[in-house]
Amino acid sequence: MTSKPSSSFAKPRSRATPKTEKDAGGIVRMAAIQMASGPNVSANLAEAERLIQLAVTAGAKLVALPENFAIMGLKETDKVAVREHPGKGPIQKFLAAQAKKHGIWLVGGSVPLECDDAKKVYNACLVYDDKGKLAARYDKIHLFGLDLGNEHYREETTIKAGDSVVVLDSPFGRIGLSICYDLRFPELYRAMGDVDIILVPAAFTATTGKAHFETLIRARAIENLAYVIAPAQGGYHLSGRETHGDTMIVDPWGNVLDRLPRGSGVVVAGINRAYQESLRKSLPALKHRSLDCVKCIKRQLTKG
Repeated sequence: MTSKPSSSFAKPRSRATPKTEKDAGGIVRMAAIQMASGPNVSANLAEAERLIQLAVTAGAKLVALPENFAIMGLKETDKVAVREHPGKGPIQKFLAAQAKKHGIWLVGGSVPLECDDAKKVYNACLVYDDKGKLAARYDKIHLFGLDLGNEHYREETTIKAGDSVVVLDSPFGRIGLSICYDLRFPELYRAMGDVDIILVPAAFTATTGKAHFETLIRARAIENLAYVIAPAQGGYHLSGRETHGDTMIVDPWGNVLDRLPRGSGVVVAGINRAYQESLRKSLPALKHRSLDCVKCIKRQLTKG
């Protein structure tokens, strides 16, 4: 189990000890957590707590957990058995308590929440502020399906799709929420409007992740001139599934600031809004858009 150092972007050229948030010229540290979750919710929460502590020790003010961090079941229906009512349940209680305890913004990559179908859940990304209050909820819109060799996935059998693009105003800038398979649909990110940070908690398969994960993450960063924080599941699971991992934080120019290929751990990098604004001024591609993807899509903007 490893804790990765902060990115080179957050360090002076001399590679001296990173400055604190106060004197780092506006740089704020963010963390993405990688896990290899199993079917036991309590055990997964204990591991998440350990990794959150590592991220906090590294100075992170926003910490993001991967998709399905609380349960990767032996079968797909296991998550339905532990689904929670919005605002209630041990997973949501854990997230709120950890955010409040550490005074951080905490992203629960995805949590299984009740829907109107007893056999399904909403796969919901929940964001808590530094007081432990729920600041935003995004229900995964695009549901993964794959028939490739011996791999067969049909998320639609246990997950109900969301129908709203969710954008959140935070102390760190405007954040756009997405989950895993959403990454393949660039129109979702265009529909967010101008966002400073994109969150992509994921559980990519080893097969598709090796082929496409980094390429898609960097593309979303480049085309939106945004930071992308992508916490992932990475390793072998008791169900026999293998996830790709490669948790990373990417800057608006497409540079990978920090990454963790496999196993449980934390990646940390500095988010520099002044640097981002200078890039957007030098290359005003966002102002050159001629097709409006916002007007025709249901969009929620939450004030943090």
